[in-house]
Amino acid sequence: MAPQVFPLSQTPITAHSFNADRSQVAVSFNSHEAQIFSWSGSQWTLNATLTEHDKPITSIDWAPASNRIVTASQDRNAYVWQETQDPETGSLIWKPTLVLLRINRAATHVRWSPKEDKFAVASGARAIAVCSFDPENNWWVSKLLKKPIRSTVLCVDWHPNNVLLAAGTADMKARVFSAYIKEVDAKPAPSVWGSKLPFNTLCGEYTSPAGGWVHAVAFSPSGDVLAFASHDSSMTIVYPGGTMYNIKMTSLPLVTLTWTSEQSIVAAGHDCQPYVAPKSASARPGVPGKLNKSAAFATFQSADSRGQSSIAASSDTKLLTIHQNTITSVRPYEEQGGVVTKVTTSGADGRLIIWDTNDVSALATKLATLSV
Repeated sequence: MAPQVFPLSQTPITAHSFNADRSQVAVSFNSHEAQIFSWSGSQWTLNATLTEHDKPITSIDWAPASNRIVTASQDRNAYVWQETQDPETGSLIWKPTLVLLRINRAATHVRWSPKEDKFAVASGARAIAVCSFDPENNWWVSKLLKKPIRSTVLCVDWHPNNVLLAAGTADMKARVFSAYIKEVDAKPAPSVWGSKLPFNTLCGEYTSPAGGWVHAVAFSPSGDVLAFASHDSSMTIVYPGGTMYNIKMTSLPLVTLTWTSEQSIVAAGHDCQPYVAPKSASARPGVPGKLNKSAAFATFQSADSRGQSSIAASSDTKLLTIHQNTITSVRPYEEQGGVVTKVTTSGADGRLIIWDTNDVSALATKLATLSV
């Protein structure tokens, strides 16, 4: 199936997140506003604008069950948005709730926990704010994960048990912390990451192989495996207990990734196209393939059908990939039988694209200097 391409803007899309039934999407166009688009007929139409921040929004996450949106920004704030009825007009509006982050640098990334009773905000303050709701004061309060973080936290991801939290940082480390909050969480069952998990317990620390910033982290669906992508153009798969596999890529660095099953990862970044990294029967990651099939064939298709090169006919600056600039975010879109069958990507070219994860090109799947 060919990718579905939606050019939403001429400006970069910093982040995007869909609601539960995929009828709406929240995006940030590298500004202090978040736009909510609704699917109407055959296109996305602007439905609402969230305007509480005063500096660019860096990350958005939409909780599917509670229908709440959380936004994080360079203004050092985060807001939780709930759709409520306007008492004057009777129409539905998005109302923000204050979050007490207690950070003095920009918020860089945000994600809801699986149970949607907490969320984690990464920051440039060498800390992660783990936020929970305080009903007495009607706001969200935070506890900070600090030690042993020594630089900006660039990304976070929750373990399925709602307690463990993975983080990637600019000090070239991927770490797994306990974000257990006594007032919110039930006592977690023992896992491969540990059994005693008080708040701020460091359950694992892993160094980027060639010393690159860790741009993306993600737990596998079972939570037993961790993947992270670094600025050294590599992706690392970690099994607790000491086993690590590193995929060195010939492409530009990856900045975002997601697991589609226990056996497969989709990752993307500065190379402007998504890669699929399968896992072999021996648990070693296999050779990544590209999802950018239709664009890769454009040159050959034009030469075959019209006897001319599409490269010569197109602009010198047009890439052969569908995305024309860095892919900033990849998110699961559709799931069948516990396997993600479609993912969405957004990029600095202002495009939102839906991909079929099975559509891996038979051409150019091997990378010249790939090593594991």
